[in-house]
Amino acid sequence: MPASSNFQQAIREANSSALVGPNVVSKALPYVGGGMVLTAGGVLGGLSMMSSPLYMPLFWVALIGNFILFFVAQNVASKGNNSTALPLLAAYSLITGFTLSGIVGYAVASAGIGAVGTAALATGITFVVASVLGRRMSDSIGQALGAVVGLGLLGLIIAMVVQVVGSIFAPGMFSTGGFELMIAGFGTVLFVGAAFLDFYTMPRSYTDDQYLAGALGMYLTYINLFIFILRLIIALQGGGRRD
Repeated sequence: MPASSNFQQAIREANSSALVGPNVVSKALPYVGGGMVLTAGGVLGGLSMMSSPLYMPLFWVALIGNFILFFVAQNVASKGNNSTALPLLAAYSLITGFTLSGIVGYAVASAGIGAVGTAALATGITFVVASVLGRRMSDSIGQALGAVVGLGLLGLIIAMVVQVVGSIFAPGMFSTGGFELMIAGFGTVLFVGAAFLDFYTMPRSYTDDQYLAGALGMYLTYINLFIFILRLIIALQGGGRRD
């Protein structure tokens, strides 16, 4: 999971109270917003193609390509080469939206369009609250939260691997029901914590010139938060089953 490596790197680097990029958050936020807009466009594009036989081949190409593009963009952005990183991050955001069209389409079909709106609203509210409280977080709280989020990400990855493997042999047990509800709930709580942590770690992990690297990390936090809230809503709705 690209998000996990990004978080863990930021947590490791933010181990002191010294600010290396006091303005990095304010410089990164417009690009986080722009990335979200491009992602929404990618989702709409994917939804418009879902009935086409080309959708699934394009989905797999986009998924694999996006994974590679993440590491390329992260490497370029971390070096402060923003003129090169910006188009890479724009492409990454747009393709990410395309890969999310599947879960968004499923959410609309199983829980209604309101589920997507609720997930987006909850993500936005979390951002507003985190932007206020995360900046004021003390070093002791920030470093403790960083340790918890780091361990939580490891646990989440293990649980998701178990779910993928288990779904092959017992899809009714691992793909829906209590196990999916547990993962969705845990992921939601974890990325809410990560949302607060971002505002603490970014000024301590990135210089002001590395604002696109910081924007990528924050973008990943809120994309993952949106996904897990959406999964939680679907799980609470019974995965679309109608008794």
